[in-house]
Amino acid sequence: MAVHSFHPALERRLRNALQGEVLFDPFSRGRYATDASFYQVMPLGVAAVRGETDLAAALAIAREEGVTVLARGGGTSQCGQTVNESLVLDTSKHFDRILELDVAGRRCTVEPGIVLDELNRALKPHGLWFPVDVSTSSRATIGGMAGNNSCGTRSIRYGMMRDNVIAIDALTADGRALRFAEAPRETILRNEPGVDGGLFRDLLALGAENADEIKARFPQVIRRVGGYNVDALVPNGPTNNLSHVLVGSEGTLALSTRIELKLSPLLPPKLVGACHFARFYDAMDAARHLVTLGPTAVELVDRTMIELARDIPMFRPTVERFVTGEPEAVLLVEFAEEEPGENRRRLARLGEMMGDLGYGFDREGRHWGGVVEIESPALQAAITDVRQSGLNIMMSMKDARKPVSFVEDCAVPLEHLADYTERLTAIFEKHGTRGTWYAHASVGCLHVRPVLNLKLDKDVKAMRAIAEEAFQAVRDYKGSHSGEHGDGIVRSEFHEMMFGRRMVEIFGAVKDRFDPAGVLNPGKIVRAPRMDDRSLFRYGPGYQPAGMMPVLDWSDWSGPAAGLQGAVEMCNNNGACRKLEGAVMCPSYRVTRNERDVTRGRANSLRLALSGQLGPDAFASDAMMETLKLCVSCKGCRRECPTGVDMAKMKIEVLAARAAERGIGLRERLVAWLPRYAPAASRLRLLMNLRDRIPGLPHASERIAGFAARRPLPVWRADRFDRIGESLGPESGREVVLLPDTFNVWFEPENLRAALGVLQAGGYRVHVAGPASGRPLCCGRTFLSAGLVEEARAEARRLVAAVLPFARRGVPVVGLEPSCILSLRDELGSMLPGPDARTLGAHALLFEEFLAREAEEGRLDLALAPLPASAYLHGHCHQKAFGTMAAVETALRLVPDLQVKTIASSCCGMAGAFGYQAETYEISMAMAELGLLPAVRKAEPDALIVADGTSCRYQIEHGAGRPAVHVARVLERSLLAAAAGRA
Repeated sequence: MAVHSFHPALERRLRNALQGEVLFDPFSRGRYATDASFYQVMPLGVAAVRGETDLAAALAIAREEGVTVLARGGGTSQCGQTVNESLVLDTSKHFDRILELDVAGRRCTVEPGIVLDELNRALKPHGLWFPVDVSTSSRATIGGMAGNNSCGTRSIRYGMMRDNVIAIDALTADGRALRFAEAPRETILRNEPGVDGGLFRDLLALGAENADEIKARFPQVIRRVGGYNVDALVPNGPTNNLSHVLVGSEGTLALSTRIELKLSPLLPPKLVGACHFARFYDAMDAARHLVTLGPTAVELVDRTMIELARDIPMFRPTVERFVTGEPEAVLLVEFAEEEPGENRRRLARLGEMMGDLGYGFDREGRHWGGVVEIESPALQAAITDVRQSGLNIMMSMKDARKPVSFVEDCAVPLEHLADYTERLTAIFEKHGTRGTWYAHASVGCLHVRPVLNLKLDKDVKAMRAIAEEAFQAVRDYKGSHSGEHGDGIVRSEFHEMMFGRRMVEIFGAVKDRFDPAGVLNPGKIVRAPRMDDRSLFRYGPGYQPAGMMPVLDWSDWSGPAAGLQGAVEMCNNNGACRKLEGAVMCPSYRVTRNERDVTRGRANSLRLALSGQLGPDAFASDAMMETLKLCVSCKGCRRECPTGVDMAKMKIEVLAARAAERGIGLRERLVAWLPRYAPAASRLRLLMNLRDRIPGLPHASERIAGFAARRPLPVWRADRFDRIGESLGPESGREVVLLPDTFNVWFEPENLRAALGVLQAGGYRVHVAGPASGRPLCCGRTFLSAGLVEEARAEARRLVAAVLPFARRGVPVVGLEPSCILSLRDELGSMLPGPDARTLGAHALLFEEFLAREAEEGRLDLALAPLPASAYLHGHCHQKAFGTMAAVETALRLVPDLQVKTIASSCCGMAGAFGYQAETYEISMAMAELGLLPAVRKAEPDALIVADGTSCRYQIEHGAGRPAVHVARVLERSLLAAAAGRA
């Protein structure tokens, strides 16, 4: 799809009138061209509005310039609701405050851009929450949820968005600010047109006129979000809540400015039963019986999702704890009553009911229909994480064919659920595909995605046929073709099939009464394009993947550019990277809140550039580097992105392309070549260390090389680590290789000495890795950070030559610096694909991983004494990305009575050279201030601050004035205390 020309007058007027950012460049527009559907429509421009004044001004300017408007929150819509050739008004960055909170009345008023998780974090201290618990809660905005009439896991207890919205203040297309709320029907019908211009009266009259048609045509199921909620307009009592017409309207009727919500008390402690079934049909048939026990949720996990989750490192341990054997389906039945004994009684009754239905344990104890009881809150939370990531887990398939959302959330009455799923499976098989299933069995709404390749005409035709046949099945069972994810482009054209012509005319009358000029998000709900119009697809008829050859190995992914294109296309825009708390991803976005600075935005830019949609040479352009400038290569996305988008590795490809085309600057050369000039620099350390000792030199280095004047550089040491190449410890001891990294050799040799001492004290025969001749070994990471991949390969080959013989003998290769040792399990295989890299990677361990493993296997014998302090632990991003934090905690807890407190933090912000760069220094410090530095400052004065990353330790000392130490030094201190005690 070509990049449309932008609208210069619109851009100029918006820049003059708005306080928020105005973005009209091709890269920015491209980042807003997609949502979590398979559609792509390039917008005219983007405005990140700062509040109601900005919103009103942007709407007025757009109307005067003759362009349409699309309000957008997290951009996670499944059906194409949030893409259009319009001016996008992004509310998620600035328009996100809690305006009022009435704890006693259990209600609050919020701005539309507030994220659900952020709202619930603020409500939790008051014992309240907003219970529409959508799976995208970490990035879904309340405005988007209202626009979509979102539902959640517990809708059987709490209802949908519509059931929890009290009122909405909104701007109509012509700029009027109106309040939509519960209203006395007769009063409105009697009144002459007022500030609303007769809108409210006309809507209620429309409802009265068509009450019989609405009653006859609307499906009688809990989950119905198709069309407009015109049932809120019929004469059903003394009042009607007009806000419910806006709920589910997908931004086509008005733009919300304030949303008043009904709140609920926090859920009490829960009990969960995982019911296993040998047949999928049996699980679906059992759902109608299980709901009679009054659960708060009944969630499906099918075999495909289980198998995919087992292949994802962050989910595998959780799945193994609640899934036994290889069931075709598991139903997670949750009870959350106020009285704990009642939960226990219902869980027991669940087991009895499963037995009564004929589903129980077999003689070998397999759970074919048996119930696994889950009491641990931590395990329940982990299971919720897996379940909420269900959609994205499904999308983690690396094949060209992927699960596609278009019939996924149809809802049918529970008594028909099993037959419906069986019929739908037959439809899939008829068209040569299969479906993946998960979600809300309690309300007859199952997310099913046929596996298709929408780059192929035949699969697009199959999608169309499946949609028509599936919706006919839904109609036959008197269900709803849209049970949760709304209409958008996917379903809007089928309203006549589902509701009848008269209902479609009623929907059109509602749209015309609100927005006669069609300014607001046209083509959704009414007057929609065909759902299979390929000109609207992300992979449209003109999609031309790149022919470039990457510098790293991407053979795990299929597709052009030797797999790089396929890897980039793994991003399905689910937006999990937009979360603002928890784990690591995406640290720069948490500071800037810019779509540019989130994994999704970067992946979209890469995909568009690789396919030529951003013009020639976009891949190595300045705009692409601006897109990736704040990516700190934390690798959080490698682990936390449910579809496995590895932005750190993708950034290397861009850096390499730029280095090949333009070369690299002085600062990048100084960083990249550090391992090679380090021996000479160490000898000249008095000169090298002058930079931070002579006034004026820091500012000179900032002007000349771009190193931030406010950031001290590492100090070259006279006492470099000098045991390289030696073998130490008892000859009969268990062998281990200690791999000295560049930073600890030249800047912090005490860490390597401490590690060597600990290993020797444990009775190990330690081989300190070194080359046959010349300077110390290096993993090549500094070269990768500048895109000098061939130089990095040369370093990697030296390292492999030195330590591979040990690895082949099964000797562990242990290192201290996470970014270095973990590169042997990651980038090494991409630089030097083959069995040698795999062998070395399989034996590469962090120091703390090695100790934790040895302790678990009963081979570790260290005489350790208590230390008079607690330890605050900050994890390096790569430790978190590779799931090694538990090993660090285990290693620290080897010290008797040591209280280990892990700091809840994302990236420290230093990230190698990132924190030293003048242009990123402020962002670096802002990242640290999100959680790490405040926690360090609050730590007791005698507490140990522990961080295994060199960069992390520098950031902590610079930002909080507290020294941080490697875990090896903590253990060394404990050993010395024990020795002193014996003396």
